[in-house]
Amino acid sequence: MATDTPPDPRPFIDTALVRRLVDTQFPQWSGLPLRPFGPAGSDHVIHRLGGGLSVRLPRHAGARGQARKEFAWLPRLAPHLPLAVPTPVAVGEPDLGYPWPWAVSRWMDGEVATVEALGDSRGAAVELAGFLSALQRFAPEEAPADGVDTAAEDRSLAARDRQTRAAIAEVGGVFDAAAMTGLWEAALGAPGWDRPPVWFHGDFHTGNLLMDDGSLSAVIDFGGLGVGDPACDLTIAFTLMSAGSRAAFRSALGVDEATWTRGRGWALASGLSAYTAYAAHDARVAEQTTRQIGEALAG
Repeated sequence: MATDTPPDPRPFIDTALVRRLVDTQFPQWSGLPLRPFGPAGSDHVIHRLGGGLSVRLPRHAGARGQARKEFAWLPRLAPHLPLAVPTPVAVGEPDLGYPWPWAVSRWMDGEVATVEALGDSRGAAVELAGFLSALQRFAPEEAPADGVDTAAEDRSLAARDRQTRAAIAEVGGVFDAAAMTGLWEAALGAPGWDRPPVWFHGDFHTGNLLMDDGSLSAVIDFGGLGVGDPACDLTIAFTLMSAGSRAAFRSALGVDEATWTRGRGWALASGLSAYTAYAAHDARVAEQTTRQIGEALAG
C-alpha cells in the first residue's frame, strides 16, 4: 500500500519568482538581467543581477535570519578584517508567497578555495589565523547575546551529542568508531571557553572561502555569525589544511589545548552530519567529509 509523501517544507523558488520580487520591491533594478548562479545550494538559491549584484533567497527556515544579520553587522565588521566579506545592499521582504527576508549584495568574484590549491600553504593558514584574530578582536557590547538570534541553532557541542553519537554508530563500518567516540567524548569533556565571548564566523569551512589567482581573497556566508566560544571556527583547520599548515595556523592563532580539542569535536560533528546526509548521493561531499573526519581524528 502506497504511503503519502510528506510535503516539502521548503518554498519553491524559480527565476520567475526572483524576478517578480526584485521588480516589485526594488524597481531601480528591474531593468537588470537576472540569471541563476550554479545549482541551488543547501541554504540559498542564488541569482546574479546585472553585472554587479547577487540575489540570495533562503531555501529553509534555518537560514531565514541571515539577510538581516549580514545587513546589520558586515558593514561594521568589514573595516576591521584583512580579507573581503560580502557587501549587503538591501534586504527584501517576504512577499508573493515567499515567506522570509532575502538579500541583495555586491557580487564577489573568485572561486571556492580548494585543498589542492591551498591545503599545504602555510601562508594561507597564517592568513586565515589573522582573519580570525581580527574578527575576535572586534566585539562591541551591543553584539547579539550568546552569539545567535532566536532563529539560530544552539551553539554548543552538547546540543549535538545525540545526533553525533547516532552518526558514529551509522558510519562505524566506514570510519573507526572507537576513535570517533574517543575524540567526541574528549571534546565534550574539554574545559569550556572561560574568557570574554568573541565573534565567530560560525560556518568557517573551505566552501565559504574564495580565492583569486590562487590566493585567498574573501570570506563569505556569515549566517552563523555570532559571539561566544570561537572553537567552532577551527573547523577550517580540518576541512582545508594539512598537518604542516594546520600547525602553522594553530601557532599563529595561539590556540590552547582545550579549545583545539573542542574545535576537533566541531569538525568531527559537522563532518559526520554532512556525510550521513549527503555522501550517499554526492561523491564530492563524500570525498570532502571523509577527509574532514580523517583530519579531525588525526588532530
